[in-house]
Amino acid sequence: MTAIRTRGGALPEPGGRIWDAGPLTKAVLILALVLSAFPIYYMFVMATRTNEEAIDVPPPLLPGGHLGENVSRLLATEDAYFLTGLVNSAIVSVTVTVSVVLISTLAGFAFAKLRFRGGKVLLGLILVTMMVPLQQMGVVPLYELMVTLGWTGQLKAVILPFLVNGFGVFMMTQYATQAVPDELVEAARVDGASTMRVYASVILPALRPGMAVLALLVFMQTWNEFMWPLIVLNPDNPTVQTSIAALNQAHGTDYVMLFTGTAASVLPLFVVFIAFGRQIVGGIMEGAVKA
Repeated sequence: MTAIRTRGGALPEPGGRIWDAGPLTKAVLILALVLSAFPIYYMFVMATRTNEEAIDVPPPLLPGGHLGENVSRLLATEDAYFLTGLVNSAIVSVTVTVSVVLISTLAGFAFAKLRFRGGKVLLGLILVTMMVPLQQMGVVPLYELMVTLGWTGQLKAVILPFLVNGFGVFMMTQYATQAVPDELVEAARVDGASTMRVYASVILPALRPGMAVLALLVFMQTWNEFMWPLIVLNPDNPTVQTSIAALNQAHGTDYVMLFTGTAASVLPLFVVFIAFGRQIVGGIMEGAVKA
């Protein structure tokens, strides 16, 4: 369905009535935007300043000229292994995201479009896992398993427990149910397509917007994960979040370095959102329209 914009950017409602945001609504939205974006902007401003400038009253609100110097000091510090943390977080986040999206789309296709015994029971069990904080409740036996396998201090100990995500399976099941008509799958079957051919040629193209949303959510969650990497990894082989914690312990009064490290840790999230922003917004809007 193609929406036709009217003069002023207003969108017609399904009943034909024109809806446009009033001045109060626009003012509230602008205020919310400013309040949400200002801390991030201020963090990047402090990353370009010196410590003396950072504690000035009133604080500086415009970028300075010390970003390169601060980044060099951050990467040179031997207390936090920050560059190693960035690389490790990228490896873990990309691996977990690809695995979760792939497994979730396969499972979502199976639960939504295939009929097999026990399917509803299995989906119900997956929903139960979403209600229980398994990571917090299972941290002790999971750590004992990593010790038994000899994986402590290695990235695979951070990757393996997160390769499957119950929320991702549920989300892709719901999305596949709404986005792919049963008639389309039946038509592909009549044409002689195998199950995997139906998945690759029919399901994946229809699920692409939902996959983009799920990938962003999983990437952000994995990138920001702190507790489990802190428990299972060594200080000299951290992820970026544990690197920031080590940076805070070693340089707690070096505010500029802390701001620089935090800014560097969130920059990849901005890059991911910019790269996949159109598909992400499209997936959210498509899901809202279908709902």
